[in-house]
Amino acid sequence: MRMQTRKQLLLATALLMAGSTSLQAQTAWKMKPVAIQSRWAKEVNPQNALTAYPRPQLERKDWQNLNGLWEYAITTADGAAPYNFDGQILVPYPLESALSGVKKTLLPDQRLWYRRRLELNPAAGERTLLHFGAVDWQSKVYLNGKEVGGHTGGYTSFTVDVTDVAKKGENILVLKIYDPSDRGVGPSGKQVLNPANIYYTPSSGIWQTVWLEKVPKDYISGLNMTPDIDKGQLVLTVNAPAGYNVEAVALKDGNAVGKIKGKSGASLSLKLDNPSLWSPGNPFLYDLSVKLLKGNTVVDEVKSYFGMRKVSIAKDDKGVDRIFLNNKPYFNLGTLDQGFWPDGLYTAPTDEALAFDIKAIKAMGFNTIRKHIKVEPDRWYYWADKLGMLVWQDMVSPNHGLPEGAKAAFEQQCKETLAQLHNYPCITTWVLFNEKWGQFDQQRLTEWIKRSDPSRLINGHSGEYLYVNEKLRSPSPNAYVSADLTDVHSYPNPMNAIKMPGKARVLGEFGGIGVFIPDHQWNMNTAWGYIQEKPGALKSKYAIMNQHLQLLEKQGLSASIYTQPFDVEGEQNGLLTYDREVVKIPFAEIRKIHAPLNKDMGTLPAVAAADADVTEPSAIYSAMLQEYIDGKKEPEFLRKLAMMAVQAGDKDGAAMAGDDYFALMKPPYSEDDLRYVMQVTGSTSDTGFAIIRDNMDAIDKAMGARQSTVKMMNLIYQDLIAPSVPETNANPDWSAIYTAVKPYGAPGEEIYLRARTIYLLNKQDKEGFKPVAREYLDKYGQFVKLDEKKKIEAFMN
Repeated sequence: MRMQTRKQLLLATALLMAGSTSLQAQTAWKMKPVAIQSRWAKEVNPQNALTAYPRPQLERKDWQNLNGLWEYAITTADGAAPYNFDGQILVPYPLESALSGVKKTLLPDQRLWYRRRLELNPAAGERTLLHFGAVDWQSKVYLNGKEVGGHTGGYTSFTVDVTDVAKKGENILVLKIYDPSDRGVGPSGKQVLNPANIYYTPSSGIWQTVWLEKVPKDYISGLNMTPDIDKGQLVLTVNAPAGYNVEAVALKDGNAVGKIKGKSGASLSLKLDNPSLWSPGNPFLYDLSVKLLKGNTVVDEVKSYFGMRKVSIAKDDKGVDRIFLNNKPYFNLGTLDQGFWPDGLYTAPTDEALAFDIKAIKAMGFNTIRKHIKVEPDRWYYWADKLGMLVWQDMVSPNHGLPEGAKAAFEQQCKETLAQLHNYPCITTWVLFNEKWGQFDQQRLTEWIKRSDPSRLINGHSGEYLYVNEKLRSPSPNAYVSADLTDVHSYPNPMNAIKMPGKARVLGEFGGIGVFIPDHQWNMNTAWGYIQEKPGALKSKYAIMNQHLQLLEKQGLSASIYTQPFDVEGEQNGLLTYDREVVKIPFAEIRKIHAPLNKDMGTLPAVAAADADVTEPSAIYSAMLQEYIDGKKEPEFLRKLAMMAVQAGDKDGAAMAGDDYFALMKPPYSEDDLRYVMQVTGSTSDTGFAIIRDNMDAIDKAMGARQSTVKMMNLIYQDLIAPSVPETNANPDWSAIYTAVKPYGAPGEEIYLRARTIYLLNKQDKEGFKPVAREYLDKYGQFVKLDEKKKIEAFMN
């Protein structure tokens, strides 16, 4: 730690201890406005922020939840620890989320600080552990002005032993966070600073539960559990200091059905007579009690659970390599779950909301979830175990451009993910890479994961072959090396993966049918999907896709993953809306569609969501337009009319209704008004464009870094550049284009330089390219994605 930072922290702590700063007043928090929100958001308040025990497989009674109101501040990268903080934030909701009460974007050249007061009562012979479920991305932890630990990696938990610094009474906890999102070297998943299409709003800082735990001086730090149904046993290792005895008891319905004694750190075999097997149709879980003993004295005790199941690749009765569950062929009928929420982003509003997603997916008749480019809180996997859902767990992909340090950061995150999630029976498959996103050393890493966890399948590369509209986008000469599966992505219609000896064939992604549901949109400007359908046509289109899955299954397909269960921000290709309020095909009907491929549904959970209105959206808009013509001009009606016009493709109607609404707006504009302007403005000639241009700082404060700039750039390109560059061999007058975009300032210049750079790159005009590309990178290189920057620089050299 720099000496200045250390002194600043100590002084700030002293001021707090003297009572000069008020911490955690319970009246200041309020959820920020958001386009749509889930039904659970209204249940959240500072007193009940995710109160459930956060680690169900290693549970103790003596713990303290630290979720609630903390203080936060944002400083420059080299800024000292702040004396006065900016306000309050509701932990564990990420900084950018509405539920945090802050809703600000953290930029790469900034640092996020957290602070709160702790009341501690340490006792002799006990350790005080401070646990963090996840903090994105790099954190340093200080207690009473002293650095006590930290962590790098946004998706896995870490623990800091604060015993030596903790004191009786009041303690001051401070965190310093660095999170460059997609501009850094660490895995960031689908988070980007400029969200659009299949990439979404970032989640910076604390986004899972923070909690304190008292443990004995020597204690059980973890369990490693691997079921072996062929031998009727659980292979168990109790992680604790060497030399202790351990005792583990398996319980079924409260009765002991297996017991083992041994030594800490040793591999133990807990035998079970006629074990009950875990599957989606019968998700039976055993309770487990584990004690750490010194003689006959119990030193430490934890509660846990486990499930007995086996996943493997084997030949069916026709000699076809298939996925087997519990020694029988088992078709993995799955869906691609991103794990985003409109109100909490990476963090579900409540534990009930967290469980709802799995319940809804099960109620639709799926038996598998591919958890896509995200690691969830432990309780998500607990609910998957309890409800009965197979999980394909993606590793969080590295920065696609693989800057220096990205490979090491990715491998470390993978290592922590494997260790943290090993015990959950729901996880049957590890997915290493996705569609060449940051792919490297595939064979080495695939074999490493297989050695690390031979009890599960390894999908070395999901979508190494990617087809869109039956055209192959990414052929691969060394596909699926050392993996258990061959995996193809095919949009929109399903197809089979290639056949290779000893490997099951799976369809890692397909579908992506975009369906617009009025009044349930994060972004009214887009209904992104690989294809578009009206609500009334979705059921038949989806049914036909699933009938083709049945045909492919007969040809050897072992699994399918549909994109996706829920809309996410600009993507509207979910089977439920982003707010989880409307199911686009009724639950009973979609289960019927799935039934031929999922014969193991078991007990179905009760879930509530409205069925989609299958009325033609353009008919709804036409009726509203007639009301407008007949004189209806109320503000809320005009807002909705403009947004419906965007979805109906009526640009003139959208501009007309938008202009009428804008005329009713008065500056200074509210965040809600600015978001609306950003949604409905579709041209540089719209009144909304001038509002965006004149309120860029306010828009970026409300919506995130560069949102106004990117919006203006897109409209400038659409209206003033694209018409002059209809194809690569066109010969545009770049001087005239520059004259047209120059009045729009930096956004006009940036999109002009970007468009001209890409045009010359595609044309392979190296002589003309160099000066334009150099100016582009010199002025705006910080906003260019690393992989694109590499292509530009490679052509320059």
